[in-house]
This record gives sequence, C-alpha cells and structure tokens, in this order.
Amino acid sequence: MGRNVGTVDRALRALIGILALAGAFALGWFSGWTVWAAAAVGVIMLGTAAVGFCPLYRLVGINTCKI
Repeated sequence: MGRNVGTVDRALRALIGILALAGAFALGWFSGWTVWAAAAVGVIMLGTAAVGFCPLYRLVGINTCKI
C-alpha cells in the first residue's frame, strides 16, 4: 500500500475532516442522520490524510503524491 495522496491534498482532507466533525458535533450544523453522515466523512477524510492513501484514488487511477 503505497502513498497516493500528496501534501496539499492531505492538508485539505485534514481541514475538511476537522470541519465535518466539528460541524456534526460541536457546532450543530447538521441534524438527524446527517450528523452521522458528516461524522463518517470526517473520520474517513482524517484517516486518509493521516496515512496518505485513498482507496478510491487507487480504483480510479489518481495519484497526487509526487514521490
């Protein structure tokens, strides 16, 4: 499992993940089932940012990592 998510992509994913989790639980941007959908998006985005690998990118052949 090599990296396929570049530095800028990882930073944006981390930002989106933090915003999604904050919006779901701390800021009250969502209600009902959308809270859990936003939380899932946040966790997935933070996870892919942390490890530098996105399974969806592999499926479609995208690689934003220069190494």
